Amino acid sequence: MATRINEEDIALVRERARIDEIIGAYVQLRNAGGGSLKGLCPFHDEKTPSFQVTPSRGFYYCFGCGEGGDVITFLEKIDNLSFTEAVQTLADKTGVQLRISDDGRPAAQPGLRQRVLAANQAAAEFYQAQITTPEAVIFRQFVDGRGFDRQAAEHFGMGYAPKDGRALHHHLNRAGFSDEELVKAGLIRESGWDYFQGRVLWPIRDSAKSVLGFGARRVFDDDRMPAKYINTPETVCYKKSHVLYGLDLARQPIGKKSQAVVVEGYTDVMACHLSGIDTAVASCGTAFGADHARMLQRLMGNNDAFNGEIVFTFDGDAAGQAAALKVFNLDRAFVSQTYVAVEPNGLDPCDLRLQSGEPAVRELVGRRVPLYRFVMRNVVKQYDLDRVDGRVQAVRAAAPLVSSVRDASLVRGYLHDLSQLVGMDVEEVRRIVSQQSRRAMPTTQVPPMRTVRPSEDHDEGPTLDGLSLPWPDPFDRNIVVERDTLKLMLQHPVLFDTAWNGVSADDFTHPAYRAIFEVIAQTPYQPQGWAEQLQEATGDDVARQLEVALLVEGVHHDPDEAYASAYTAKLQLLSTMRRLTELKSRLQRINPVDNPSAHKQAFSELIVLETTRRTLEQISSGAD
Repeated sequence: MATRINEEDIALVRERARIDEIIGAYVQLRNAGGGSLKGLCPFHDEKTPSFQVTPSRGFYYCFGCGEGGDVITFLEKIDNLSFTEAVQTLADKTGVQLRISDDGRPAAQPGLRQRVLAANQAAAEFYQAQITTPEAVIFRQFVDGRGFDRQAAEHFGMGYAPKDGRALHHHLNRAGFSDEELVKAGLIRESGWDYFQGRVLWPIRDSAKSVLGFGARRVFDDDRMPAKYINTPETVCYKKSHVLYGLDLARQPIGKKSQAVVVEGYTDVMACHLSGIDTAVASCGTAFGADHARMLQRLMGNNDAFNGEIVFTFDGDAAGQAAALKVFNLDRAFVSQTYVAVEPNGLDPCDLRLQSGEPAVRELVGRRVPLYRFVMRNVVKQYDLDRVDGRVQAVRAAAPLVSSVRDASLVRGYLHDLSQLVGMDVEEVRRIVSQQSRRAMPTTQVPPMRTVRPSEDHDEGPTLDGLSLPWPDPFDRNIVVERDTLKLMLQHPVLFDTAWNGVSADDFTHPAYRAIFEVIAQTPYQPQGWAEQLQEATGDDVARQLEVALLVEGVHHDPDEAYASAYTAKLQLLSTMRRLTELKSRLQRINPVDNPSAHKQAFSELIVLETTRRTLEQISSGAD
C-alpha cells in the first residue's frame, strides 16, 4: 500500500536539510556572491558553471539546462528516488521522525533504499569485526602481503566474509532485517546463502560515506566462484557505472586540488592514499566510463583558467594500451586535461609501493604524460617508421587523435609532436592529417536536451518541448524590468504592500512573467513555506521552473521598501508609456468633427495618463 507523509514533517525536513550541504556532497560549490553558490551542473555536461544554489531560500537552479527545485527535488533527480524515498533519506540525515499514514492506494515498497543502506552498513560492521577471528588469518596474510597494516585495513573499512555461507544472513536476521530486504540489498541469494563467502572485502561508499555495496577478492584456492573479484549485484543503491571506490575519502581532496587519479584496483587506491595521493579512486566491477567521467568532473568543478586534471594509471601491456584508447575515446566528456601515469616496469601502485616505497608512488603520478601523447605513441609504434609508406600510414592512423582534440590552440603542438615521433616535416604531417580528417569526417547527431533547449534565433531564449508558455530571454532588454520586478516580489515579498504596490497582470507583456505574477497575486503571503505554496499553485511547468530561476538569481541592490516602490513604478511607467502610445494613435484616427464625444473622452484619458506618467517618472528614479 502507498504511504503518505505528514505535510508538517515534510516542511520540517525542508527546513532542517541544508541544501548547500546536500548538493555539496555531489557538486563542488564555490561562492558566487550575494549569498549564492555556483558549480558545474550535475544534470548536463557543461564547461562553465551555470548551476546556482541559494541556501537562504533553499533552491537550486541551472541556467544552462533549466533543472531546478528544492533539496527534495535535487535528491529525487540525482539519486533516482521517489519523492517519499527522498524525504525519508533527508529525514534520516536530519533526525526528523516522519509520521506516515496509509492512503489506501497500492504503491512500491516504501523506504527500501534506506533499509538497503542500513543493511549494508550493518554488513560492513560485521565483516570488519571478522578480521580478528581465527578463520581470518588468511585475510591478515593477504593484507600483510600487500604491505598494509591493521590500521590501514581499518581505515579503509576492509573486512572478511566467513566461509560459513550463512553467517551474515543469520547475523542480519537477528538485527531485524528480513530475507527480502537482504536479497534486494545483494547481501544474500534467493537460496539464503550469503552472497560473499570466504573473501576479503572492501566497502564501496558514496561521497556521503553511505555503504552502497562491496567488492570482494578471492583468497582460497577452492573458492567456488571462478572470478578473482566479484561485486555486489545491481541494487537500488549500487549501480556499478555510477560508483567509484575511494570516493568517500577522495571527494574533498578532489575538489580542493582539482585533480583525480584513477587507478585499477582497491589495493591501488589504498597504496595511493597512504602515499599521499589522496585523490585516488577506482571503478568497481566495470571499466571506467562516461558516467564516472561526469562524476569526477562535477566534483572538480571549474576553476576558470585551470580546469583540473585527471590522471589514469595503466599497465604498459596491451591491455593497458587498450584501456588508454578507450579512455581517450571518452576524452570529450572531460573539461579537465587527461594524463597517463605508467610505471616503466609495469608495476601497479600497490606493487610499486611495496617494492620501492611511497615516494615512488608519488613520483609515478608526477611523471604523468598527456593522454593523447601516450595513445599517439602506441599507435605510431605499430608501423615501420624506417619506410616512407610506413611513416605516412602512421600519420594517417594518428590523424583522428589530432582531429579529436577539444582545444584548437593545442593542435599545432600535437602536430609538432606527431612529426617528431614519425620523423617527418611538420607541414607534411599537417597536410596528411587534414586530408585524412576530411575523408573520415563523421556526421554526429546530438539529441536535444530533454528539458530546455536554446532557440535558434535567440529571440525568445530557451523553450520547452510540449509545454504552453515560451521561456523568456533573460537578456531581453525590453522585458528586463518585468523580470527584475518579479525577482523582488519572489525574494523580498515583505517590501511590498498587500496589493503589490498596485501592479497588475496587464503590466507584464511576456506570458510567462504574467502567469507568475497572477500566481503571486492570488497566493496570500506567509512567512513560512511561501515559495513552496507558489510552486504548488503554479499549473504550468515552464512557469514553475521559471519561478525557481527567479528565486535564485541575484538582485542588483540590497533592496528596501523605497527601492521596491521605485521599481514597481518603473514597471508601471513602461506599461503607461505603451498605453499612451496606443491612445495617441487612436486620437489621430478620430475625427473631432465627426465624433466629438469620442475625441473628447480620448483626450481626457490622455491628460490622466500624462499626469500618471510624470508621477511614475518621479517615483521610479529611485530604481536607477
